[in-house]
Amino acid sequence: MIETNHMNVQIRKARIEDAEAILHIQREVIAENDYFISVTEEFQKTEEEQRGWIQEISEKSRNTLLVAEINNKVVGWLVFLSQDRKRLMHTGSFGVMIHKDYRGKGVGKKLIEELIQWAEQNPKIEKICLGVFHTNQRAIALYKQLGFIEEGRKIREFKFDENEYVDDILMYRLV
Repeated sequence: MIETNHMNVQIRKARIEDAEAILHIQREVIAENDYFISVTEEFQKTEEEQRGWIQEISEKSRNTLLVAEINNKVVGWLVFLSQDRKRLMHTGSFGVMIHKDYRGKGVGKKLIEELIQWAEQNPKIEKICLGVFHTNQRAIALYKQLGFIEEGRKIREFKFDENEYVDDILMYRLV
């Protein structure tokens, strides 16, 4: 396990050249098969597609993609995507992925704090949303610590095996 106590975590907007690092983290996290909807065989995104995705996000003022760096190495990222429908434009959802060696070290917290600060300064965003597996207790505790409230639950939303289901907890924070 890597310690971040003496390392400076830098949060910044993602750039096109971060595509490879973001994709690498995404592939590793999905391969763990614990906390994400996609499974390895479903995730086929190429580095070229990832660059296009980053470019597309950067072109909308209601979206953001942030990366966390330690010693110039991307160790995690967060994406916030807003809705294009008029009645939903004030809201959006985020997802976050942290390399397993850097979890529990405050990297995710710093990314989410930066997202909250960005949203508070964005006059178009009023509500930040997320969905989280009910089994991801560490993430749920962090979200609550940062002011997120559970607003609903989709029972047995995800099926892992024949008799193994996971609820999707829906959380939000107003800004």
